[in-house]
Amino acid sequence: MRAATPAANTHARVSVLVGLLAAAAVPLGVALAAYSSRVDLTYAAAAIPVAAGLGAVAVALARRGRRHSQITLGRVGGRTSSRVGLALGMLGLYLAAMALLAIGFFGLLLLFD
Repeated sequence: MRAATPAANTHARVSVLVGLLAAAAVPLGVALAAYSSRVDLTYAAAAIPVAAGLGAVAVALARRGRRHSQITLGRVGGRTSSRVGLALGMLGLYLAAMALLAIGFFGLLLLFD
C-alpha cells in the first residue's frame, strides 16, 4: 500500500511570485515616470511602500515554506523555491530602501537649492 503523496509546498511557490512583484515594483515605478508625461519621479515614490510590503510578505512566505519543508523532512519539496523567494523578497526590500534614500536626498537637494 502506497502512502498518499503530500501536497506541494505552496508557501514557497507563492513567495517566488510575491518576490518577483516586490523586486519589480520600484523599477516599474521609475519606468512609468520616465515614459509618462503625467507621472513625475516623485510620484513614482508610491512604489516604495508597495515594494517594502511585498518584500516583507515574500520573506515571511519563504521562511514558512522552508520551515514546512524541514518539518516534512523534504518530502514536499520547495527548498529551492523558498531560497529564490527569500532572495527576491530581500531584493525588493533592498530596492525599496535604496529608493527611499534616493528620494530623501533628492528632497534635501530641493530644500537647499
